[in-house]
Amino acid sequence: MDLQASIITFRETLEALLIVGVIVAYLKRVEHEHWNKWVWVGVALALLASFGVALIFQIVLTGFGTMASQNYLRFSIMFISAGLLTHMVMFLGQQKVNFQESIQSKIHYIVTTGSIVNMLVHTFLVVLREGIETIFFFAAISGGDIGKAITSWGALAGVVVASGIAYYFFKRSRKLPLGVFFRYTAILLMIIAAGLIVQGIGVLQDLKLMGSVYRTPGGEIGEVYNLQWFMPEHPIDEEQYIRDTGETPWVSGDVGIFLKAFLGYSHNPSVEEFVCYWLYFVVVYILLNRKKKKVGQTIKLTEKEQEVG
Repeated sequence: MDLQASIITFRETLEALLIVGVIVAYLKRVEHEHWNKWVWVGVALALLASFGVALIFQIVLTGFGTMASQNYLRFSIMFISAGLLTHMVMFLGQQKVNFQESIQSKIHYIVTTGSIVNMLVHTFLVVLREGIETIFFFAAISGGDIGKAITSWGALAGVVVASGIAYYFFKRSRKLPLGVFFRYTAILLMIIAAGLIVQGIGVLQDLKLMGSVYRTPGGEIGEVYNLQWFMPEHPIDEEQYIRDTGETPWVSGDVGIFLKAFLGYSHNPSVEEFVCYWLYFVVVYILLNRKKKKVGQTIKLTEKEQEVG
């Protein structure tokens, strides 16, 4: 969970800091530094609101746990988080326009209209969106214990690293290759999203809310393959394998549980888990290509209109 938490906070913190940093840098360039305080007021309010959402989620999740229904909320959050991650992947995949210029154009409009309220609201919504997404993802990877994810060393490490990169980016006046950053970030987000989908399907099948096209003669959900001998997905499975066979798996279950949380690894996936995992990448790849074609067609159409004009 620590590695997942660090990736999540790194990604969300860096994006928020980049956007806020661009706003502050642009205000300085157009000699409107006196508005910076409203930018930071928006950031502070968004952070408070995000913690409020986390508190509400924790209370709800605790209530569901006492009613022995936490798994129902757990797979719901997993699927919602996977959807949010996929939306982010689609957004990153269509970044043909320079990231910094697109943000600056919005702020230029706000400056020219002279609206402090718009400045505060814009900053607030940018940071709040990142905060809410972080809460959703933390709830998914921690099985509902958001406080545990927030206080983990991984979450803190992600914030520290992102803050360091953002500081270096703006203070040293050197541009990071944002295109490359977004591309590799999108790949990481896809891996996490696919893993969440698989884990959600696994919970559904454990609760018998979802069947399977392949069952054993005994009526149990069948498996595509079984790698328990190589790497169990949990230390408990490792103990069971040693007890049943007297042999030790090649790779510890401690590694398996890490890969399960990070990649959705399963040593004995069902047909549905196996198919949905790989189908997810195929579908997202197709959707990204379609979006790129539409963006390309729009750019060409705009260029033709400008030539005619």
